[in-house]
This record gives sequence, structure tokens and C-alpha cells, in this order.
Amino acid sequence: MGQTPRMLQPSLSERHFFGAELRRLRERANLSQARLGAMIRFSADLVRRIETADRFPSREFVEACDRALEAGGALTRLLPLLEESRNSENMRATSPSGSGNADTLLPTQLKEKPGVAGMVVRVPFQPGVLDRAALDWLNAAADPRPPVVGRPGSPDQVDEEDLHAAETALAMFRQLDHTHGAGRVHAQVQRYVEGELNRLLANTPTSEAVGRHLYTLAAGFFELCGYQAVDTGAHGLAQRRYLRALRLTEAADDRLYGSYLLAVNIGHLALHCGHPEPARRMALTAVRGSETQATPAVAAALHAVVARTQARLGREDDCLAHLDIAERQLARAKPEDEPAWIGYFDAAYLADEIAHCFHDLGRPQHTQRHLGDALNALSPTHVRRLAIDTALLASSLAAAGRIDEACATAREAVDHAARTTSHRCLQRIVEVQADLEPYRCEPEVREFGAYVRHRLPLAAV
Repeated sequence: MGQTPRMLQPSLSERHFFGAELRRLRERANLSQARLGAMIRFSADLVRRIETADRFPSREFVEACDRALEAGGALTRLLPLLEESRNSENMRATSPSGSGNADTLLPTQLKEKPGVAGMVVRVPFQPGVLDRAALDWLNAAADPRPPVVGRPGSPDQVDEEDLHAAETALAMFRQLDHTHGAGRVHAQVQRYVEGELNRLLANTPTSEAVGRHLYTLAAGFFELCGYQAVDTGAHGLAQRRYLRALRLTEAADDRLYGSYLLAVNIGHLALHCGHPEPARRMALTAVRGSETQATPAVAAALHAVVARTQARLGREDDCLAHLDIAERQLARAKPEDEPAWIGYFDAAYLADEIAHCFHDLGRPQHTQRHLGDALNALSPTHVRRLAIDTALLASSLAAAGRIDEACATAREAVDHAARTTSHRCLQRIVEVQADLEPYRCEPEVREFGAYVRHRLPLAAV
């Protein structure tokens, strides 16, 4: 009787991602590990160990698998990421401390290490520049200048194969970010942007369509970089990266993605930084500027942000009106008709947004009901979202005076947050402690404070 294949978590690392892809392609070809090993002249045991992420594959192994499985370069394109990951692990293993943690520092730790990184964190968020950027986007020419196209056969051109490799890298980085938070991943993403992505942007595309695709893909990378900057507490840097992504969507003539960046990324950032009125203007501008192009799921996401801003401003009727629009739009959405980047925005994600609205409106029972819907549907690999939503649930329970339940739930949030390197998670744990402060004399609250100091000292107050 054969062994049950080991469950893989592609979001854990580049090695796990490769192993999962290799297994998927092998099973698609209806090959056993032994048969594939014979075809590529490697042992079945090595195939098994690479599939289960116990070993890094060699270049020869990857190229042989790509040919045997007729993967069209899908495996070979992962080689640069695998080699970079292998080098990083070797550096950690040989460092004097046994672990290279320079890339995982959070802003709270950077206070101990003055320098460029600390200066970047202190770059301020500037709400005053947002209206100009939104107006420029709104008034962007209907027929932007097409990308410069190179002559056929000229060197250093960008083609669809280059873009496919970059898309594979972006998907993997997003998975890793969801699982670990930005602290462990942002340096890898930054190196990729500074190296491979900048190389692609500096070269000429083979066609106008490839050029537009390249700019949209680059916008995706800068969106991820901005999100990671938020997650490390560098809000001013996040603003600059989001604005760069917005300009790239203008170059790509991708109005729909631009509206999303303006509302969901830039609007949420302004809200996160305590500026609900600029956030409201960004979201409403995005709604107006994409009325003729917005698909139902994108429209739902935009109106959800408008609702969040109205809730923060205390305008309950306006908030509920936009939530109603968001729910009706999402009910109309068909995944096959939506852009891939909005695929995450489902009923559970909208429940999360609704819960945040009700929390800001001071309605804990509604908050708890919608958070239950959101948490029940979350993947276990989305640890950061689990931490943030569980902490919000604890705050809501505290607001309702259910202190025992609040402390128990808050412990769960701390356990999730301890598995990430996310500044946003730390902030939410700090906020839970502030919400429990009126009950600081209760033994459960004192015990929770001690638990935070032991399990997540960076969030202790």
C-alpha cells in the first residue's frame, strides 16, 4: 500500500512552492515518482525529497523535469528564486548567531539600529499630495502614449515568456507575504524589483500588448511593495510605492486596476494613518473614474472602502448605503468575468470589511457576527489576517463587557501574530490591550498582559 503524499504548503517558501509545482505537473502527466526519476536519470528518492521540500533541486534536475513534463519553462523560470533562497539559507546557517535576521527587523526593532532603514520608516505619510495624484489619474488622457516597441529580433527585448516568469514570481511572493508578513519577505521582493523587474522595465517590449502587460505587472509588484511597507510601519514609503503603481497603470491604460489602487490601497492607507476624509475622497474618485469599466467584484471592493471611511467619520447612514451597494454588486460577480487580482474579494472578505465598519460605529454585536463569517472562511495559511481579525474580535468582546471571552480570544490573536513578522499585527495586539485597560484589575486581564510579555514582547505595553 503506497504512502499518502505529504501535504505541501506552497506559501511557506520558494522550496515548498517548487515542490508543489513539480508534484502538480507530475500528477498531471500521470507519472509516478519512480517513472519520472527514470526519465530524467535521477533517483525516485530524490524526486520524492524535492517534491516534499526536503532538498533544493539542482539546475540539471529542474531543466530535466521541465523537459520531461513538457512544462514549457514553468519550472526553469523558478530557478533564480530557488538559487537566491538557497544562498539566503546558507548565509543564515553560517552566520555567527546561527540566524540571519537582518531582513526581518520591524520598526520597533530598528530604533535600536539607526541608519537608512530607520530613516525610511520615519518618512511621513503625506495626505496633502493625494488629491493631486487622484486628479491626475481622473483626468488621464483616454489614449495614453503606447509603450515603445522594439524591432523584431533586437537584443534585450521583453516578451511573453519574460512576463510569465515575473507573474510566477509575483504569485509566489504574495503567498509568502500572506503567510509570514512582510518582515520575512520584503527584502526578497525588493531585490527582485531592483534586479529583474527594473531590467524588464529598462528594455523594450516585443509588442504594444506586451508593453501594457509589463506595466500592469510592474504595478502589481509596486502594490505588493507598498502593502509590505504598510506591514513594516513605513507608511510614507508605502504611499510612494502605491503612487508609483498608480502611474504605471496609467501607462498601461489599465483604468480598472488604477481605480482599485486609488481606493483599496491608497484609501485604506490614508484610513490606516488616521485620515478618513482624504481616504473618502480617494475612494469616491475611484468610483467615479471607473463607473463605465468596473466589474461587479471591483465595484464591491471600491464601495466597501467608501463605507469604511464613512464609518470612521461616524456617518452610519452613508456607511450602510455603500455596504448595501457592495453586497448587491458582489452578488452579481462571476469569477470568470473578473480580473485575476480581485479574486480574493469574496463574501468572506466583504464580511471582514463590514465588521470593521460596525466596530468603528460602536456596534459590537454586529461586528462579532460578521467577523465570525470572515474567520470561518479564512485559509489557515493567511496568518496575518487571522491575527488581525481575531484581535478585532477580542476588542469587540471587550467593548461588549465580555472580558473572559475577550482575553481568551486575544490569546489566540497573540499566537497567530507571533507566527508573523507584521507591524500591523503588533498594532492590533497593542489596541486590544488598550481596549482591556479599563479592566486592568481583573485577573484575566493581568494574566493576558503577562502572556503578551512572554509570547510577543514587542507588542507589550
